[in-house]
Amino acid sequence: MDTPKVFESEYRFCLILWEHEPIKSSELVKLCKEQLGWKPTTTYTVIKRLSERGVVQNDHTVVTSLVSKDQVQAAEIQEMVDKTFEGSLPAFIAAFTKHQKISDAELDAVQEMIDRYRKGGTP
Repeated sequence: MDTPKVFESEYRFCLILWEHEPIKSSELVKLCKEQLGWKPTTTYTVIKRLSERGVVQNDHTVVTSLVSKDQVQAAEIQEMVDKTFEGSLPAFIAAFTKHQKISDAELDAVQEMIDRYRKGGTP
């Protein structure tokens, strides 16, 4: 199953949800007002929209996520690589590193991920 699209404002909402779930929708309304400046109707609309798309579940006013932060991030990156770099991971990495200073520690961490992946593990 493909991960449903989560747009920017919805992602900020999901960050709050992932940190506090499971959470009553009324409590989520309070947190969204404090952290995002949203009106209650905005929060309830986002809950409804994300429920319809299979991102969250609202069961008797208790909201939980159906997709993880990692899944949403991976889908977003894949969409960007597909759209901007014609699906080429090397082209994406070349563009990213061209204008980005990468420390030795970061390079070591990336190399460790590559080594684990080559051995059949997860990055």
